[in-house]
Amino acid sequence: MSDSSPQPERSSAGAPTRASAPAPAWRATLPLDAAFVLLWNSGFIGAEFGLPYTGPFTLLFWRYLALTVVLAAWLAATRRFVRTSPAAVARTALLGVLAHGVWLGCVLLAIDLDAPVGIIALVTALQPLLTGALARPVTGEPTSPGQWLGLVLGFLGVAVAVGWRLSNDAETPALAYLLPFGSVLGITAASLLKRRWATRGIQAELPMDATLFYQSLAVTLAVLAPAWLAEGFRTDWTPPFIATMTWLVLAVSLGAYWIMWRLLQKRPATHVASLFYLSPPVTMLMAYAAFNDPITPTDLLGLAITATGVYLVHRHTKPNPPTD
Repeated sequence: MSDSSPQPERSSAGAPTRASAPAPAWRATLPLDAAFVLLWNSGFIGAEFGLPYTGPFTLLFWRYLALTVVLAAWLAATRRFVRTSPAAVARTALLGVLAHGVWLGCVLLAIDLDAPVGIIALVTALQPLLTGALARPVTGEPTSPGQWLGLVLGFLGVAVAVGWRLSNDAETPALAYLLPFGSVLGITAASLLKRRWATRGIQAELPMDATLFYQSLAVTLAVLAPAWLAEGFRTDWTPPFIATMTWLVLAVSLGAYWIMWRLLQKRPATHVASLFYLSPPVTMLMAYAAFNDPITPTDLLGLAITATGVYLVHRHTKPNPPTD
């Protein structure tokens, strides 16, 4: 009887060779990972480029109005508008106002008050920490000591960097450094609400592109009044501003989100979440290259402490099962 068992591969010289091992999973999405990190964090830089030409609320209004029009055209052209309940639209709109409007509104106001975008990115990096630590109580499960330790370290790192800036920056008002905490609260509230609804069996009823459309429309309507009453829609429609808005709408709001959806199809959600932890160092480097914003030793110390807190929360948080 002939031996049909698989034989080792041999080289041309007759020596057996090992079959090549499959490439690690992270290599398969490395280009998408890098593109997402760069595009997402370029939003901070784009905001600083755009604010000299308009006010914070007006910039947010034009950005989300344009995004709403683009998404409406896409949904109409592809016949992807779906019937859904008013309650689902209301929930989606509320999440959009919190996760987009409050988050970006506080960021833009802080930038307008001359807060360094690297420090803003460091403060907003607390969001996954706070969500990771508080999501368990929302779902009825206790928060582990490791999660709480990570959360405390994260806030300590931010306090080190922001505290030094506050004591050594006489020109920038304290409010500029406090506003990004409003961003953290807004997007954390959105994350916890979404998780809370999921635990009660209220699942997503809209595809992702329709979800982004309703959220974008909600943000446009939410900032309409302050953009009109407080800023009078003041806008200097110069080529640099138009280019900046084009980048924010197409590259950041659409490009980065599209890449994020692709990554979620290919990799676990924890992998995609970990990419947001790169925001502070990447934004600091971008701001240094674009605006020559200084990076102080205290910034680096705060970044290291916060990164340790992120690691602890990430390590002690089990991934939630898919909810939509």
